[in-house]
Amino acid sequence: MSPVRVLVVDDERPIRRFLRTALAAADMEVAEAESGEEGMAAAAAFRPDVIVLDLGLPDLDGVEVIRRLREWSRQPIIVLSVRDREADKVEALDAGADDYLTKPFGVGELLARIRAALRRAAAPAEEPIFRAGGLEVDLARRRVRRDETEIALTPTEYDLLRLFVRHAGRVLTHRQILREVWGSGYLEQHHLVRVTVSNLRRKIEPEPARPACLLTEPGVGYRLREADG
Repeated sequence: MSPVRVLVVDDERPIRRFLRTALAAADMEVAEAESGEEGMAAAAAFRPDVIVLDLGLPDLDGVEVIRRLREWSRQPIIVLSVRDREADKVEALDAGADDYLTKPFGVGELLARIRAALRRAAAPAEEPIFRAGGLEVDLARRRVRRDETEIALTPTEYDLLRLFVRHAGRVLTHRQILREVWGSGYLEQHHLVRVTVSNLRRKIEPEPARPACLLTEPGVGYRLREADG
């Protein structure tokens, strides 16, 4: 198999050097860029499997780079930034980033995030049956079961669960969920997501007060755990 190709876009040379060493030690092929424009050109020429992107670039804000990349690229983007405010995370994820890691970071965690992003990118768009921790979702038959017991969901609850299944392991922001399930006219109605997630948890979680499948990312959104391997 050919090595995983990673594009690192960061204006700090010591960070790029550190990431090149760490990723190369994990048998990954690394390309570097130190600005937004250079990063977008490298994404087109190098065709990486995953992009690791800083937000504080000298020419363009990283969020703008994400938006431009998403006009033509579906390659996973992992943000690596010193910005740790929830608003910054939400903005980057809304723009199309797949994950967000704040500096300082551990190499082990970054490698785990890269592997998870690659698994999601390699998976078929919709697996016929999703299984995780006793939850089973049969997308072809629109059937949901918990520990072999069939669960009745409302149409909205099912649409929400199907969205989470399609993006299992990835954080979805409130605005992303509202856009996909309710439509662009409901982007500020965050209570719709909170209420429907609460109702869904009561049906699919063994202990709704301590969810094990549908997890909260505080201030950002929600994430469905990845399918069982």
